[in-house]
Amino acid sequence: MKNLPMKCVLLLFLLSAALQTNAQAERAVWSKEKANEWYQKVPWMAGANFYPANAINQLEMWQKETFDPVTINRDLGYAAGIGMTVMRVYLHHLAWETDKEGFLDRMKQYLAIADKHRIKTVFVIFDDCWNDTYKPGLQPAPKPGIHNSGWLQDPGKLLHTEPALISTLEAYVKAVLTAFKHDKRILLWDVYNEPGNSNYGNKSMPLLQKVFAWGRAVNPDQPLSAGVWNFRLKELTQYQLDNSDVITYHDYTNDDSHFRVADSLARVTGKPLICTEYMARTRGSFFKNILPGLKERKIIAINWGLVAGKSNTIYAWDTPMKDGGEPKVWFHDIFRQNGVPYDPAETALIKSLTGKR
Repeated sequence: MKNLPMKCVLLLFLLSAALQTNAQAERAVWSKEKANEWYQKVPWMAGANFYPANAINQLEMWQKETFDPVTINRDLGYAAGIGMTVMRVYLHHLAWETDKEGFLDRMKQYLAIADKHRIKTVFVIFDDCWNDTYKPGLQPAPKPGIHNSGWLQDPGKLLHTEPALISTLEAYVKAVLTAFKHDKRILLWDVYNEPGNSNYGNKSMPLLQKVFAWGRAVNPDQPLSAGVWNFRLKELTQYQLDNSDVITYHDYTNDDSHFRVADSLARVTGKPLICTEYMARTRGSFFKNILPGLKERKIIAINWGLVAGKSNTIYAWDTPMKDGGEPKVWFHDIFRQNGVPYDPAETALIKSLTGKR
């Protein structure tokens, strides 16, 4: 460097300082202390994974032509009526890509409706579950008796056939997080639902790594997390645990199994837990045997399903009913579309635990 002109030396110095400043600005994973300090200020909450009953998937929920504030308001009203104060809501990059400003505006509309009902939101960014292809516009009708017949992966197999999509995904993630990085109505960002599902395995690792990096670059006030769900996917699970500000997880098993997992996660990580999926009646996961234990441990409880509708999640994953009849035991969901509970004893329990009068 001693032979470089002074102007070049100064330029290199300024560039080095800028790079160091940028590196410092990128968020580190929250420490156990920071995570627990944040959680101490958060009340215990119960809630559900949410999509309006008339939406078969994320695109039908978020596209301009089918975004339905009236039904969203109705269904969130049912949730608020039993004391639920948090909803987990899936996004989709294609809804943003086809209408960027409109998509962000509809997110604002959703948040305003949820806030009116005193409901916080967990937004989900990517997802490896169900159908691997998608297109904008009119979405398919439900297949009778088939669980989640129209639900969409994001980005699905398109990322593996068109690697250039990654630049669009980066722009999408940063645009959404930047728009809402200080929004107190958002509890946290769930950056990737069940990475490695649909037999992707470790093929999902690069996107998982990137979405955490993009999130840290934006540095939102809210924590970033990706819920652990399959401990056989060892590398993905470890990466999720190591890079989540707070720990989120899925468990559809009975109480003995569920709480062994939860207690182990709490002990190993030392961080607060949020259960972002549970409650599958035919698998032994009920409100009555899971929700009280979650409250006792101050684990925020978000079950799958609120109002039975086009998602067909009253049917079990592996037990289709092709005649479209009502199963004797609903797999998920709490309410019929007219607001009548599937099981009044369940809603009474939820109300008692949430303190809803």
